[in-house]
Amino acid sequence: MTDSAGSSVPRRQLGRLLKEAREKAGITAPAAAAEIEVGRSKIYRIEGGESPLKRVEVLALAGLYGVDATMTDVLVALAAETKAQGWWASFDGAMPDWFELYVSLEAAASELRQYDPTIVPGLLQTEEYAAAVFRANPDHTDEKIARLVTLRLERQRLLARRAPRPPALDVILDEAVLRRPIADRAGMQGQLRRLAEASDAKNVHVRVLPFAAGPHRASQSGPFVILDFRAEGPRPAEPTTVYGEGLTGAVYLDKRSEIETYENAWNALDDLALNVEDSRELMRRLAKEYDDA
Repeated sequence: MTDSAGSSVPRRQLGRLLKEAREKAGITAPAAAAEIEVGRSKIYRIEGGESPLKRVEVLALAGLYGVDATMTDVLVALAAETKAQGWWASFDGAMPDWFELYVSLEAAASELRQYDPTIVPGLLQTEEYAAAVFRANPDHTDEKIARLVTLRLERQRLLARRAPRPPALDVILDEAVLRRPIADRAGMQGQLRRLAEASDAKNVHVRVLPFAAGPHRASQSGPFVILDFRAEGPRPAEPTTVYGEGLTGAVYLDKRSEIETYENAWNALDDLALNVEDSRELMRRLAKEYDDA
C-alpha cells in the first residue's frame, strides 16, 4: 500500500477552500464561471470535489477571490496532488465510483468510529467472511468476488501501516452480527476469533452492543462511520465526516448539525456497549460453540 491517499481527498479539500474563498469575496458561482470562461456547472463540480483543476485555473480563481499568497500556494499544491492515484486505482471496476471517495477518506483519517448492526465491518473481515458477504449478491461472478475480497484485504493493511501513522479504529457491533452465521461454519468461527483478537492492536477497539441494551438512539440510523482527520502542515484538517452506505450509493455528511446528531448517537452506543474484555469473552464463547457442532 502506498502512503498516498489518492486524488479524492485533496480534490475535496481544494473545492471546499475555493468555495469558502468565493463566498467570502461575495462572488456568485455564475460570475466566477463567466470570469474564467467555463460553464457554471463546472464551478459547482469543482467546489463539490468532483472535478480536477489545472494550475492556471486555480491561479485565476485565487486572483479573482483575492486569496493571499500563502493560501494560493496551498491551493496550487492541492491541485497538483489531485493528479496522484491511490493504491486502489489498480482495482478499477471492482468497486462503485461512490465508494472510491470513502476509501480515500478512510486512508486519510486519523480516527474511525464505526457502528454496524448487520455485518462485520470490512476492515475486520476475514477472507472467508468477506467472500460470503459478496457472494450474497447474485450479480457477482466468482471472478468479481475474488477481486472484491482482494480489495477488502488490501484495505485492511492501513491498520498496521508504519507511515503515515495508522488510524485509530473504534468499532461497536450489535450482538446480532456475532450470531448471524455464514454458511461456512469454520469460516464463521474464524471470523469470531479474528474479532476477539482485533483489540490486541493498540489502535483497534472492538466492542459489542448486547441485546440487553434494548432500543437505543442509533436504532433507526443503520450502519455509519464517523471519520476524523488531523491537519497536515499549512493545510487545514478535513472536517469530521459521517459516512452511510446503501444499495445504490452513499451519503457523506459534514454539516455541524449532522455531525452533532451522529456524535450523540455514538455517545449513546458508547455508554451501552460492553467493554473490550467482556466483548472478547462473548466472541470467544460464541466461537467455541462451533467446536460442539
